[in-house]
Amino acid sequence: MQLRQFDGDESGIDFLDLLMLDVHGGIRHVSVPRGYVSDRLKAEGIGFDASNLGYAKTHDSDMVAIPDMATAFVREVEGRTILHVLCDVELTEGGGFAQYPRHVARAAVEHLRTAGIADDAQMLVELEFHVLDGVRYGSGLAHASYQVQSAEGLGPGFDDLPRFAPQHGYHRIAPHDRYESVRHEVVQAMAAIGIPVKYHHHEVAASQLEIELDLLPLARAADAVALAKWIVRSVVAEHGLHVTFMPKPLGGVAGNGMHVHQYLERGGRTLFAGEARFGLTDLALAYTAGLLEHSLTGSLLAFTNPSTNSYRRLVPGFEAPVAATFAEASREASVRVPGYLRPEERRLEYRTGDASANVHYALSAMLLAGSDGVRREADPVALGFDDPTNGKVFPLSLLAALDGLAADHAYLLPAFPRPLIDLWIRLKRQEAETVYRAPTPQEYELYFNV
Repeated sequence: MQLRQFDGDESGIDFLDLLMLDVHGGIRHVSVPRGYVSDRLKAEGIGFDASNLGYAKTHDSDMVAIPDMATAFVREVEGRTILHVLCDVELTEGGGFAQYPRHVARAAVEHLRTAGIADDAQMLVELEFHVLDGVRYGSGLAHASYQVQSAEGLGPGFDDLPRFAPQHGYHRIAPHDRYESVRHEVVQAMAAIGIPVKYHHHEVAASQLEIELDLLPLARAADAVALAKWIVRSVVAEHGLHVTFMPKPLGGVAGNGMHVHQYLERGGRTLFAGEARFGLTDLALAYTAGLLEHSLTGSLLAFTNPSTNSYRRLVPGFEAPVAATFAEASREASVRVPGYLRPEERRLEYRTGDASANVHYALSAMLLAGSDGVRREADPVALGFDDPTNGKVFPLSLLAALDGLAADHAYLLPAFPRPLIDLWIRLKRQEAETVYRAPTPQEYELYFNV
């Protein structure tokens, strides 16, 4: 995948490609030929049907995509030069569309500032995913099945090859790690357009990989993750492979999380490093309490774990935390304080979420949950969150998490319009009902002969 940063020279550009985010966080696009690109178009944007992006009803769906030229980058493909640019979305009568993911992210940060809590939030996102050599799946009234294949020993044609045990892949090296060169190519493509990557490696399960980005301000981090997922998919497809960010694509082995390291800053200095518990500040502890309190209701999980598949990952035994706990250096805690950092670098890692999320919504919801804890001066120790045996378990189904969001959403309203919360609950309940009303192949195995 040939990407490069945009240097401002449009003379060789064949198409201007406008990238928009749908309600689930996926990227959509419309391409404008060179002859129709003008300063007016870049300033005033182009109209589109927002109903097909999940935001609006068809009778009131006209909106305008405004290119944010600060996000522009170039892709060379099949002899053509494409200038890609992320867009903001405005209503036809003017003004930003408040439900749009980029707008929500900016509003969350603005609330942080106007509340006098901090200037910004720094976020570091870890992306876990599976790369597969073959995938087949289907479902209908009379059938439901899936089958995957991986050169690392999964599925027909591969499961009789020499291989490592399917739960022993962490930091494997070639030739056991079959997808190292693909990750190199992905990371080089990210770096070419300014997405910072700390490192990449093989993860615990067979065919499971991780790319860890570096710290970025929240709004930029969300944009970077959305683009990073697109880059991963594009590069993997060029190799004739398949990728999934599903939280739990395979039973019995580790699933894919989206761990988010975070801290608040003011004047370019962290507000989380101090002398309180685990080398944190009282502000960081209150932020931790907010994250865990709103996770315990299910409200935060409705945005950080918004798929039915999310709750197949959230089970004990696979480093996927299911209880409202925080600790230093423990990967079983929902909020971990990394033990390898210098005292002045202290931060939090929220380990519960996954990449089925709309990342702009997920990061914004985390920030607002933590900020609510700061506002109330909540104490995670007094709440018992430092006790790993506290028994305070999160809701472990999507429907339960959505019930939590319906009851506990006041903390989100500074950035999430109430119509967006209602829309999210409605869309995700429809997804959950589709899954929960259908029998699975495993149920046939267990119950066909009862």
